Amino acid sequence: MSTEPRVDCTVDAAGRITFDLPPGPTEGEQVLLRLRPKKGQPEKVLHVLDLESAADGRRRAVLGPEPVLAEGRWDVYLLGEPGARRARLRPGLRDLRALVDGHLRDRPSPLAVRVPYVTKDGHLTVRAWLRPAHAEAAGIDVTDRSTTVTARLHGASLRSGATVQLRLRGSGGTVRTLRPRPGHEDRAFSFTITHEELAEATGSRGGVWDVFVRPAPETPFIRVARLLDDVADRKEVFVYPSVDVGGAVVRPYYTVDNDLSVEVTQAD
Repeated sequence: MSTEPRVDCTVDAAGRITFDLPPGPTEGEQVLLRLRPKKGQPEKVLHVLDLESAADGRRRAVLGPEPVLAEGRWDVYLLGEPGARRARLRPGLRDLRALVDGHLRDRPSPLAVRVPYVTKDGHLTVRAWLRPAHAEAAGIDVTDRSTTVTARLHGASLRSGATVQLRLRGSGGTVRTLRPRPGHEDRAFSFTITHEELAEATGSRGGVWDVFVRPAPETPFIRVARLLDDVADRKEVFVYPSVDVGGAVVRPYYTVDNDLSVEVTQAD
């Protein structure tokens, strides 16, 4: 049986995360969030929260809604007395109900999203995204001939001359440009990817196309993704059909960062 401490966490609609530990002394104790470094790299970014006694006797630390966490995965630890070894925290109750309908609320710029989740080895980690603006994918309709995506902008509005761009990963600049169709208000839009055209543009080796939108001419491109709910890792959860197109297979999918991409491979 694990002796690692457990922590409850609650996320509110503003993105504030409250960490609750069982009753105990708070003097000198803190909650540490560590940005998980890339493989082979040293840890560089830490964020520390003070623990205070709550009215019910539990120890409480609060991560405010301000965009203080860089994009990535933040492992959660308990820091004890000075010089004591930090202890990785295991999850207790996770209340993420306020995140479920997060896509329905307008978000300011920059967009800061944090989703606590349980790792494969049973520890608590916070998945964070921090982006100047965001295009939240909603419906993805896959037919034999095309894939139609509906999305909504946060921190930006769709203007005349807007474009959707598909970038072939690793190609050094191969792109496909589409015109988005405006929705019922200036943040909503949709676009359709024709499978045959995309397969022809990919070539015989296949490849992955990353999806972006430029809301207006001369503005930065925004990655199309799905971030505004309680799902930290959606790649294996939201799985869309593969379509055979003249010897190729086309499949929209979400990446490990919950960004939208389209994969084209050669059929067996």
